[in-house]
Amino acid sequence: MRVTFIGSGDAFGSGGRFNTCIMVETVATRLLVDCGASSLVALRKLGIDPNSIDGIAVGHLHGDHFGGLPFFLLDAQLVSRRRKPLRLIGPPGFEERLRAAQEIFFPRSSTVAADYALELSEIAPGESQRVGEIAITAFEVDHFCAAPPLALRLESGGKSLCYTGDTEWTERLIEAARDVDLLIAEAYFFDKKIRWHLDYATLLRNLDRLGAKRVILTHMGADMLARRGEVKRCELAADGLRIEV
Repeated sequence: MRVTFIGSGDAFGSGGRFNTCIMVETVATRLLVDCGASSLVALRKLGIDPNSIDGIAVGHLHGDHFGGLPFFLLDAQLVSRRRKPLRLIGPPGFEERLRAAQEIFFPRSSTVAADYALELSEIAPGESQRVGEIAITAFEVDHFCAAPPLALRLESGGKSLCYTGDTEWTERLIEAARDVDLLIAEAYFFDKKIRWHLDYATLLRNLDRLGAKRVILTHMGADMLARRGEVKRCELAADGLRIEV
């Protein structure tokens, strides 16, 4: 399993980083986890063909995590001339919110018939679905977005990865991330606690309970980036970072 951080930033471009978007690859499958508003730009900056993506799994319905989909889908139809099937997965309410976003950004775009097979499905907490070789299991976390927010656990070929999405600390993260090869965790602040978001200090106190073999922090705000030199036991994501799991 290979992981590429297409975008590792927060909603506000802290540190000049792109919105959240993570590519997970196996031999035969390329999956995007989240597709924030800037993701199509970020993919092209890294030389990654959008048509090579097999599926996109969205953890929650905020613009910096799924706002790139209207651009991705319009590009697929008008610019990239996609013919390869595409699978989209998101939390309950995903289809309605996506169609609304498409109509706000590009009126009538949600009603244009695609020239490729487009499959859209919703995944509820506790459910699992697959995109090619990658199994995806959803766990409800704690973040306000007017729809159930999810942490996503991905498994393929004996390797496992958990992405927390945006969330304050919840005990459900222990189940979602138990003994994974890689935990990708939000760390919006260094030690400041605010509702709906996870800070590095809280995560650090719970690392042993999670049991992840490797931890990479992402979605870092300005406060967290300013104190990144103080981070221990965790690695830091950056746009374009590529690792093997």
